[in-house]
Amino acid sequence: MNRKKVQWTAAIALLLFCGAAYLYNGVLYKEARNIEKEEAAHRLAASQLLDAYKRDLSASDQSYLNKTIEVSGKVTQVSDSLLTLDSGITCTFGKMLSENIVGAKVTLKGRCIGFDELMEEVKLDQCTLIQ
Repeated sequence: MNRKKVQWTAAIALLLFCGAAYLYNGVLYKEARNIEKEEAAHRLAASQLLDAYKRDLSASDQSYLNKTIEVSGKVTQVSDSLLTLDSGITCTFGKMLSENIVGAKVTLKGRCIGFDELMEEVKLDQCTLIQ
């Protein structure tokens, strides 16, 4: 009888271990998104994105929030790893940027993280220059 209890305890412990491993690998632990390799869900001009957010915040969030988007526009400001397109789209990069691209027309890809109502600007992170 004692041996049977040990076998049952070992079987239950094994099941618990397997279940925990499955949860960790299959559900809880996920690789970080690689925005640079993801296909853009939307391609639009910076002015279009900004106008959409100013018109209807909730509809724009449904369309763009947490999605990879490709945006084109004129670089109006560069500061360290931040770039501003058309004075309304703030883009965060993982590296320092050269200030000699101010005034250039560029296309970039990044993840939309929402609209800052106070500053009236759309924010993108994990950005990469495409062109």
